[in-house]
Amino acid sequence: MFKSAIVVGLMLVMTAFSTQSHTTASQNSVAKADATVSLQPTDARNHYTSVQAAVNAAPKEGGWTIAIAPGSYYERVVITTPNLTLVGAGMDATRIYFGRYAGQPVKPGSNETWGTFRTATVDVDTQNIHLANMTIENSFDYRANEARGKADADRVNGEQAVALKTGEYADKIVVENVRLLGFQDTLYVQGGRSYFSGGEIHGHVDFIFGNGNALFEGVDIYSRSRLKPQQYTGFITAPSTLITDEFGLTFINCRLLKEDNVPDGSVPLGRPWHPTTTFADGRYANPFAVGKSVFINTFMDSHIATEGWTSMGGSTPEGGRKEFSPITEARFREYNSNGPGAVKHDSRPQLSGTDVEIYSKYNILDGWQPALLATKP
Repeated sequence: MFKSAIVVGLMLVMTAFSTQSHTTASQNSVAKADATVSLQPTDARNHYTSVQAAVNAAPKEGGWTIAIAPGSYYERVVITTPNLTLVGAGMDATRIYFGRYAGQPVKPGSNETWGTFRTATVDVDTQNIHLANMTIENSFDYRANEARGKADADRVNGEQAVALKTGEYADKIVVENVRLLGFQDTLYVQGGRSYFSGGEIHGHVDFIFGNGNALFEGVDIYSRSRLKPQQYTGFITAPSTLITDEFGLTFINCRLLKEDNVPDGSVPLGRPWHPTTTFADGRYANPFAVGKSVFINTFMDSHIATEGWTSMGGSTPEGGRKEFSPITEARFREYNSNGPGAVKHDSRPQLSGTDVEIYSKYNILDGWQPALLATKP
């Protein structure tokens, strides 16, 4: 017999989106999970006590739906098997968390550190993955580290700590009703197409970043406070979209909100990230990474900076540094912003009514039509 927590998880698993490895079914019917995860051991078939164990047990072609019962799972989950659906019991019930950070040594005493791109609590690097109804958190204690003085031996460098990463080979990733918790670099959208529906994203410095194509619809995006006063307490986006790509980070019908103690006017909508890249003539900021962030019909609270966007530094081929302009060296746009933080002036470029017509879900996702679960907990 399934234990009660597992039964709850099963009842929350609805028919997933259809792929070549999924059977299309009515979204009003409840699908039986192929595997279940709970913190309590059981002799039930295909039951696991860790999310990673369930992912590892799936057939190599995928096709499984994995129901994750209420609980807090301290683990790092790496998903390289395609065509999987992971469904929790709700943002306030199912939590996956891990505390790896960029400056953390790979092994005790080692000079090698993880670096930002290997810190993600959940790291997806395959196709057709659906994550729903859970919280994914990088639990590195940024605030405690920020409170330490520079002379404190316990203070660490490299505070970037990713909660969710969609990797270089990721594509067709659905993130539905998921809360992402972090501080610096919460969500790294590295590659492919991803679709975020509902849920929340919390962070401060560059906390939605990368060169992938991501559409956010109806997502609440929370800026978090900093310990010490400063001009900018954070930056919502840091896109590195290649100039050859039409779409980057697109937000439609979202809300830009703030946690307690975030000052008014202290958070730009974004800054252009030109990643340091190796070329034949050296390593320097990629001039072809002309980042794109677009906000459409988005509510902006009073913490959004009046200037809207700001610059970001990068290395030059000559070995120096330069500031990349948010106006001439990025593709930043708004349309119909509303709320206290919505201001129109020359440094906040606007889409015209004609321009905005290309920003349909079909166009942004290049014909991919993601399906959502029938219900939410």
